[in-house]
Amino acid sequence: MAVATQTLEELCINSIRFLAIDAVEKAKSGHPGLPMGAAPMAFVLWDRFLRFNPKNPKWFNRDRFVLSAGHGSMLQYALLYLFGYDSVTIEEIKQFRQWESKTPGHPENFMTPGVEVTTGPLGQGIANGVGLAIAEAHLAAKFNKPDAKIVDHYTYVILGDGCNMEGVSGEACSLAGHLGLGKLIALYDDNHISIDGSTDIAFTEDVSKRFESYGWHVLHVKDGNTDLEGIAKAIEAAKAVTDRPSMIKVTTTIGYGSPNKANTAGVHGAALGTDEVTATRNNLEWTYEPFVVPEDALNHTRKAVERGAGYEAEWNKAFDAYRAKYAEEAAEFERYISGKLLDGWDKVLPTYTPEDKGVATRKHSETCLNKLATVLPELIGGSADLTHSNLTELKGKGDFQKGQYQNPNIHFGVREHGMGAICNGIALHGSGLIPYGATFLIFTDYMRAAIRLSALSNAGVIWVMTHDSIGQGEDGPTHQPIETLASLRAIPKLTVIRPADGNETSGAYKVAIERAKQDFPTLLAFTRQNVPNLAGTSIEGVTKGGYIVVDCQGTPDLILIGTGSELNLCITAAEKLTAQGNKVRVVSLPSWDLFEAQDAAYRESVLPKAVTKRLAVEAGTSFGWHKYIGTEGDTVSIDDRFGASAPGGVCMEKFGFSVDNVLAKAKKLLG
Repeated sequence: MAVATQTLEELCINSIRFLAIDAVEKAKSGHPGLPMGAAPMAFVLWDRFLRFNPKNPKWFNRDRFVLSAGHGSMLQYALLYLFGYDSVTIEEIKQFRQWESKTPGHPENFMTPGVEVTTGPLGQGIANGVGLAIAEAHLAAKFNKPDAKIVDHYTYVILGDGCNMEGVSGEACSLAGHLGLGKLIALYDDNHISIDGSTDIAFTEDVSKRFESYGWHVLHVKDGNTDLEGIAKAIEAAKAVTDRPSMIKVTTTIGYGSPNKANTAGVHGAALGTDEVTATRNNLEWTYEPFVVPEDALNHTRKAVERGAGYEAEWNKAFDAYRAKYAEEAAEFERYISGKLLDGWDKVLPTYTPEDKGVATRKHSETCLNKLATVLPELIGGSADLTHSNLTELKGKGDFQKGQYQNPNIHFGVREHGMGAICNGIALHGSGLIPYGATFLIFTDYMRAAIRLSALSNAGVIWVMTHDSIGQGEDGPTHQPIETLASLRAIPKLTVIRPADGNETSGAYKVAIERAKQDFPTLLAFTRQNVPNLAGTSIEGVTKGGYIVVDCQGTPDLILIGTGSELNLCITAAEKLTAQGNKVRVVSLPSWDLFEAQDAAYRESVLPKAVTKRLAVEAGTSFGWHKYIGTEGDTVSIDDRFGASAPGGVCMEKFGFSVDNVLAKAKKLLG
């Protein structure tokens, strides 16, 4: 095939391929095979179907595109460059995988405008896509009118064999099929190669039949290398099916065009090498220098700029008409997508006195969620089949089900990992929705990748975790988190809050809602067992992360530091120690990172360096606590085992979480 005989579409497709080849070659690092094989389907999708505005990557009604097989990131960067996004220039492509470039090794939404979600951990992207589709369906059901569709866009995902091997994709796609998300279309790059070689060594299932069993509409393009019309017809057919999501299996050759490495693991995750790049150029008769795109190809793809401006202008006109006819709904919709909170929203958060009946903080959480739902209709979420244990139902609001997408209560099923990634997708839709996902604290281990990615990719999710310690009782060590809080506190940008009572739970939700609107996630850890409402706790105190609950005259002899249900032990012990003539301060420290965010003077006022006798009390590992107790302090903690099966109160007593044990350790410190 001579260059002169290449069609315009072939020029565009080969431009994608060689931008990927050249960038990976220059970086001496990356994954050229997927972009080379998936270029035809990606080009057809972006050129003929995807609705977007390159000059306004955040235009609300754009179609969302997710490259779930994020290792093939040069596919997306090539597309962003060719179709006119300002964020990715040729210079940025030349800086592929280099320090602070907009072309990192895997797509990062916070780094590159035009990238919707952060992908790379396989399966997360398709699960994010389910979340994006849920957000679209929910908003469409809430705001569209019979004569006005202001929310009307698709979510397209390119996923690979690795994504389909990862369990998270199965969890999310199973739920998507149940929900009948007809605006979700996945293109499966069926190239039969992973890092270890042919997928036949580990992956021989019939993926199409699996998706059919999920309730998806399934199609197959047998020649994804050259059958552009077949790809286009499949996408058209997928769009025509509106009552269920579609999966288009597109059989491709990884590394297409490489004479010696195509269809091998050698082209999956390494540069082709100088000789093979030359051989590939010769094979595809590509006479252009590295990083050079034929003018005809660029002129064609850049038509997307004018096309995209037209799409947005058309939508703006439609929204103006919507606003004129449905002013109240339009104002609410604009508030949603602006990310603004209603004035005074936090006034609904309840406050308590010690005279109020003590209940579990998970119960206080339920109260907060339902109070907030009266002023924040953008709340949407649910539990991984633990609704009545986590207490996360928004009462009277209805369940999000097929045909009932306007309702906010999502039943994720026993799918913690999928729930996490779906919640991230909802948050990253850019529509102002505040998603929350709930399970037992211990099962954050099932969804750690998604929680980490919520922090990494600035997804404003609220993680509602209950049964936060050995106090959860009879289910035993498999269900009792010991090291969990410490491991979650180690995740950058994830605010972890463990409230002690009703006031602190309200404070935790105030922080979580505000952080969600700032695109940061928050994890809340609540008790199963009842706790008293304490004197001295406050919403404002929680916002500072740590504060004085009980104080003494002058400099304390001892500081007791507690979180969650153990704060009450500290207060009771302090009363007894004070009666014995000791000067004792009690500090509540529900959130370490919020406390660290305060200025040095405030932190010193709460935990003065001069007071070295400190005792931290928390029903979990002592790991990390030495930052606050120093070399002369001590802890009441659990460091040598995983818990036990017994009533919660018995567990707490046996493990030393009693006033008597706190007193004993305090007196030892006091000498």
